[in-house]
Amino acid sequence: MNTSKTVDRKFSRELSSGITSLALLAILAEENKPMYGYRIAKEMSGENEDFQLIKQGALYPVLKSLEKNELLSSKVEPSVSGPPRRYYSITDQGREALIRWSALWRETSSLINRILGGEIHE
Repeated sequence: MNTSKTVDRKFSRELSSGITSLALLAILAEENKPMYGYRIAKEMSGENEDFQLIKQGALYPVLKSLEKNELLSSKVEPSVSGPPRRYYSITDQGREALIRWSALWRETSSLINRILGGEIHE
């Protein structure tokens, strides 16, 4: 395997692990209604199908972790077109964490942008 691809993949994985929870909370807060995992994954992939913040299989451990820390709640509901689905909602504690984490993200991204000098030109 190409070494630069390996290094890029590792960097991308490390970068996304720190912001996935923030993105999940933001999506659930913005929707303001319960969502199931596949729908959340689609929202997180956005329009750029070449870039994924998180793979769908890796999403569920993050959701469980956020629920364990009481930032999300979930409930299983029957589905008309298949097996029951687990729907996730942001809790009040999750909304408070979203505010704190968003501020931290803005500070961090501002610092990194300043260090990088804006956009990087090839």
